[in-house]
Amino acid sequence: MKLIVQMLATLTVIGIISGGLLAQIDNWAQPKIAGHAKKETEKAIFIVQPDANSYESVETAGFELYKVFDENKKSLGYAMPHNGNGFQGNVKIMIGVAGDMNSLIGLEILEQVETPGLGTKVCEPFFKDQFKGLACDPRIEWVKGAEPSKPNEIQAITGATISSKAVVAIINDGLNKLKSVKEGGAEL
Repeated sequence: MKLIVQMLATLTVIGIISGGLLAQIDNWAQPKIAGHAKKETEKAIFIVQPDANSYESVETAGFELYKVFDENKKSLGYAMPHNGNGFQGNVKIMIGVAGDMNSLIGLEILEQVETPGLGTKVCEPFFKDQFKGLACDPRIEWVKGAEPSKPNEIQAITGATISSKAVVAIINDGLNKLKSVKEGGAEL
């Protein structure tokens, strides 16, 4: 009985010390993680809006949205992070949208956990470049096994159709959200 009490006391002390140390490490790491995420977001804004020199957050949108400007402070459009489900899990992207909201400027994949070698091809330039200048009014569509024939179509990746469709769905969902805010009269 004495041995059991000693073991429980030892495990309790180890648990308390370990928990305290983990809490301290978390307190130390969280600001670094947030800073890194902010740098990655800023980098992605300038990837999807390559002509931009500056940006500002649009607080009235109700979601994360950035308005981008050229060197003369003329509005170029928007950069919008948006996420949704892929084949394996969450996919987070940054969408560059023209000011008239009728075409895309660019696309960057921020986070994904898709199948290595297949679904991860959505991160490759050959896939992302399809979105540069792509018409997004009407909705973006995808085709499989054929060349796109419309200004709002992209070609899905063979073997990663679900991941390709997921990216298109995430973009369409984000654009619908952006357009509904604009139509609702919010100052963007």
